[in-house]
Amino acid sequence: MKQRNRKKVTAAILAAGFMLAGSLAAADGVQAARISNANQARQKALRQVPDATVTDVDLDRENGVQVYEIELVKGTKKYDITYRVSDGKMLEYGWEKTVVSPNKNRSLISADKCRQLALEKVKNGTVTAVSQKADDGIDIYKVKATAGNKRYTMEYHARTGALIEYKWKLAASASSSSSQNGDIGMEKAKQAALDAVPGATVVQAEYDVDDGVPVYEIEVVKGNYEYEFKIDANSGVILEQDRDWRD
Repeated sequence: MKQRNRKKVTAAILAAGFMLAGSLAAADGVQAARISNANQARQKALRQVPDATVTDVDLDRENGVQVYEIELVKGTKKYDITYRVSDGKMLEYGWEKTVVSPNKNRSLISADKCRQLALEKVKNGTVTAVSQKADDGIDIYKVKATAGNKRYTMEYHARTGALIEYKWKLAASASSSSSQNGDIGMEKAKQAALDAVPGATVVQAEYDVDDGVPVYEIEVVKGNYEYEFKIDANSGVILEQDRDWRD
């Protein structure tokens, strides 16, 4: 009887030891992933974009957490990458072409064609908005899409179909803000944008946290214009408003 009890105690000690070792290994993994300085952030970004040149590294605070924001250049592309300091997780990634030809001699591709190009780029994604505009003499389709917990913004050359700007960011969860008494809710945020542009149509509505402030980002269209609003989720005050030509 005593022999059997000793075996049980030994087995329990061994199991506890394995659990402790596993916990320590997990903790070491998190510690190893942490970005301790600007040079580590620089090297991490260079592994993401090999052979690029880092032009800037900034330590900042975003949504209440410390992040490193890295800018790089490679060929005719400029890259922007954001990593969370605590675990090295990539929160934002994007690039844009720095040299683009207007190609005015070519016909415009259709919005449906551009939508299809975006869906090929963002696998299993959903296109939430497509708008056309002109920027520095270049005709562009701006496409917004979602897939999983990522929000995408892409710009396509409206005459060639070439992707000239691409970026994504991890979407913030609205659960923490919605539990607060002051949250106005998505529908009231939409209405605030529609009150600002009577007769418009909401094409995209998202929750986000901007520098620690919960906000609703609402996009509406009316005629040839696209309007983007950033609305305080607690007070309903419009913090930012932009208008772009859709053509």
